[in-house]
Amino acid sequence: MNQTELKQQIMKVLEDSKVGTLATVKGSKPHSRYMTFFNDDLTLYTPTSKETHKTEEIEENPNVHILLGYEGEGYGDIFVEIQGKASIEESQDYKDKLWNSHMEKWFDGKDDPNYIVLKITPDAIRLMNDDEGSPHTLEL
Repeated sequence: MNQTELKQQIMKVLEDSKVGTLATVKGSKPHSRYMTFFNDDLTLYTPTSKETHKTEEIEENPNVHILLGYEGEGYGDIFVEIQGKASIEESQDYKDKLWNSHMEKWFDGKDDPNYIVLKITPDAIRLMNDDEGSPHTLEL
């Protein structure tokens, strides 16, 4: 599989799968939680609160790992593993772009000062279980 085909397959997983796990590091231990992801090309974004452990962990160590795509229908489901660096974005542009009514459960609106966006810039993305010599790695 060439790099163009690989990127197309990865993009399909990112477009079709919005819920996955985000792992951060605290000390030398991983911490994972489910998050909702949005993508712009290969860059991922996820809304969160400034007042969370993950925000503190990213400030101390920006290295993160994300799993997206496994739908639980069987052992052959295609998914991606993403290694990257997270940054905390507080600009209103990001907050406006990701805001939806489901978030009203946690925030007072898109102007809530605790509402932030995590931006994940991937270093490498691995496509898993595609039945063509998996895994395939897209180095970035």
